[in-house]
Amino acid sequence: MDLSDGGPEELPPPPPLPPDVVPIRAEEDVAEELPRNKPAKPKRLPKARPGLGKRGQTIQLLANHYKVSMRSSEDFFHHYHVNLKYEDDQPVVRKGIGRKVLDKLQHMYRSELANNEFAYDGEKSLFTIGALPQVHNEFTVVLEDIRSGKCSGGNSGSSPGGSDTKRVKRPYKTKIFKVELCFVAKIPTAAITQALRGQESENSLEALRVLDIILRQHSAKQGCLLLHQSFFHNNPRNFVDLKGGVVGCRGFHSSFRGTQSGLSLNIDVSTTMLVKPGPVIDFLLANQMVDHPNRIDWSKAKRALKNLRIKTTHANSEFKIFGLSEKKCNEQTFLLRRKDGDNGDINTVEITVHEYFVHNRGIELRYSYLPCINAGRRNRPTYFPVELCELVPLQRYTKDLSTLQRSSLVEKSRQMPHERMSILNNALKRTNYDSDPMVKACGISIARHFTQIEGRVLPAPKLKAGNGEEFFPRNGRWNLSKKKLIRTCSVNKWAVVNFSAECDVHGLVRDLKRIATEMGIKIEYPYCDVIEESPSARRAPASRRVDEMFAKINSNPPGDPKFLLSLLPVRKNCEIYGPWKRKCLVECGIFTQCLAPPRKVNDQYLINVLLKINAKLGGLNTLLQCELSPAPAVLSIVGKLPTIILGMYVSHGQPGQSDRPSTAAVVNSREWPLISKYRATVHTQSPKLEMMSSLFKPWGKDDGLIRESLIDFYTSSGNRKPEQIIIFRDGVSESQFTQVINIELEQIIEACKFLDETWEPKFTVIVAQKNHHTRFFQTESPNNVPPGTVVDKEVCHPKNFDFYMCAHAGMIGTSRPTHYHVLHDEIGFTADELQEFVHSLSYVYQRSTTAILVVAPIMYAHLAAAQVGTFVKFEDMSAGSIPVPELPRLHENVRSSMFFC
Repeated sequence: MDLSDGGPEELPPPPPLPPDVVPIRAEEDVAEELPRNKPAKPKRLPKARPGLGKRGQTIQLLANHYKVSMRSSEDFFHHYHVNLKYEDDQPVVRKGIGRKVLDKLQHMYRSELANNEFAYDGEKSLFTIGALPQVHNEFTVVLEDIRSGKCSGGNSGSSPGGSDTKRVKRPYKTKIFKVELCFVAKIPTAAITQALRGQESENSLEALRVLDIILRQHSAKQGCLLLHQSFFHNNPRNFVDLKGGVVGCRGFHSSFRGTQSGLSLNIDVSTTMLVKPGPVIDFLLANQMVDHPNRIDWSKAKRALKNLRIKTTHANSEFKIFGLSEKKCNEQTFLLRRKDGDNGDINTVEITVHEYFVHNRGIELRYSYLPCINAGRRNRPTYFPVELCELVPLQRYTKDLSTLQRSSLVEKSRQMPHERMSILNNALKRTNYDSDPMVKACGISIARHFTQIEGRVLPAPKLKAGNGEEFFPRNGRWNLSKKKLIRTCSVNKWAVVNFSAECDVHGLVRDLKRIATEMGIKIEYPYCDVIEESPSARRAPASRRVDEMFAKINSNPPGDPKFLLSLLPVRKNCEIYGPWKRKCLVECGIFTQCLAPPRKVNDQYLINVLLKINAKLGGLNTLLQCELSPAPAVLSIVGKLPTIILGMYVSHGQPGQSDRPSTAAVVNSREWPLISKYRATVHTQSPKLEMMSSLFKPWGKDDGLIRESLIDFYTSSGNRKPEQIIIFRDGVSESQFTQVINIELEQIIEACKFLDETWEPKFTVIVAQKNHHTRFFQTESPNNVPPGTVVDKEVCHPKNFDFYMCAHAGMIGTSRPTHYHVLHDEIGFTADELQEFVHSLSYVYQRSTTAILVVAPIMYAHLAAAQVGTFVKFEDMSAGSIPVPELPRLHENVRSSMFFC
């Protein structure tokens, strides 16, 4: 039957049913009736604060929050939708033009706007205090000398910037814009007061957003680069050269926050990466690390320059780079329209870009043998000699940094606490927010000094090592030199493989065995001599190098090792790492420890290596003393009832890898009542998707992340089901909190019910945020706050259960506390109990002998996602063209181990 032209009404009626047949209801009908029979569950909201913590020694601190007062009034923010169009009614899609148009509109039509100041977000939203005269307002705005990046000439063919004829007639290029401002809603400014009382609503969140838009607009008018709530000035004093044509730029973050002490302005140092401004040729030489234009790889150059903005030195015009010419400057031709000298007719001649600039413009060119910059379009290119082009300032560098660039950025951009305080106070003075018309119109006044707060320092938990030795860490650190580990592994049937690393391998093995004996680890000699990579294989693809190394391993009797110490030539981003880990952990089930030894290997380096090896092979380095005999002060709630701890994190592709699938990891505690031993499960999901999509996958059977974690806990904890489930979630913003407790938590509950319908464990959900801008400073010391510092007053949420914890000792730069948000708590923790529990979990990280920034389960989830994510090559995968690939399953020999350590 052909249905291509007919609608549903043209189908014949269905045949009559036999009398003994009962029709089956369609699934859609069943789904429609489900809500009637089973009412929707009430939406979960973040938990209110149960009280303030009291334990620990008090300490006086300063926070980089400036108190804000706001005139109480019955004013409203009026929200208008902004619609920008060209004269021909085509929509304006070019970014950045909106602010110029709206600035000119305000200047031209002040009386028509009823003298209202406004805050514009640069895109589709505009806010005023007081209404505009009309619900639907229309304006026409003319901007002169607008450089659109399009060909500015009138010639029909290709052009290096336009014809001489057109340039004489129109010295300035003008654009006419139509602007529509359509009323959307009224937002009472009193909603901000409601937010400060913890009565958050859509109005209160929107009102705070308006205040942040005012700050962004203020910075935009100063010519800053805006990134979210951070702004960056074009000031060379703020730049640090990272080599490779990249500079780090120091700027400032500023945002309004509702806190227990009222409205505050949070200001902090912010850093981003920029393309180094200046001649394009200089950038390409630095970016490719070559010393002459002849050595530039132009295919790489095309990718590096795509969409960057340039200024042409001969005309001081600004354009966006589309690409490069196919031919050299002295070979690339275009059609030039020019007047005939005798009769004034316009003729079209074909001319090279080189001839045009040398003969028509009188400009000498040195590099005519190089390609031209194409700043036009695919079908209408606009060519400029590369030597006449300069990259304009404040353009983000969005590609991944090299290891050296990243370490250089960290080293050059950090400040010690007293230096950071001075920088921030000076930044507030220079921003001069009080002079902003919208700030004045809102009646906002900003204090000039940091907010003084009271924090508490929690004592470090007692740790236990081997031979029954117990000790307290000092300043967040401890030393395991000359100490036995509490549970040691045996390293037997092992070998050393060397992927062309230059070091004294035999000396390394000898010293490793000596230190291992001191720590109580039983380690035999390798069963064969060092297995060296063939010199001929060093330039081969990584997968072939791995296969050839395994062929050598199998040819050395007895073969089939249980552990491989793998020496790599470089420490970070080694191309061997992913394929090698996959071969060992997925295909062969062999534990492996990779390292790139420094020139001088000391005992502390080997201790750190052995901590990882011991944890991977099933050992434990230290435990909290209360794990073995739960103490009422710390682990009473977790130790009395079977409790599983989950760490959850989603890793996304590096900058420039937007199509790379994201990697979701869940780690779970095992062997209850221990809270120091974990296992990981990792899945892929759609690129850039932050919410976990694989927690519960009931297709026939549940193949989700949570099921594996629950079964592992059950089998490793004496066949006990957890009665309490504590979830630590990392990587989500405040706008996603309700999704965590209403979508992700619901999936976890369903995974439990899928295993046992009668099972009803209690849940606690805690989000950890590291990427925030609150910092703390001691009032009586230039040093960082001491490890164990916790803050739950003054600068926390006015109603919800949150706190800042700085568990680690900040040795370099200014310590960054972790912001913990308790979104859901059926277990019933008090503030003190939860803060001490979180603090203790910062001391169970088996890879180091220091307290860490964030709880160990989250750190392990990061490690697992990063390591398993290297198993598969994602370079040519796009979410729109092929399904997200599944990660390979780990070999059963290593599946339940801490392979990620």
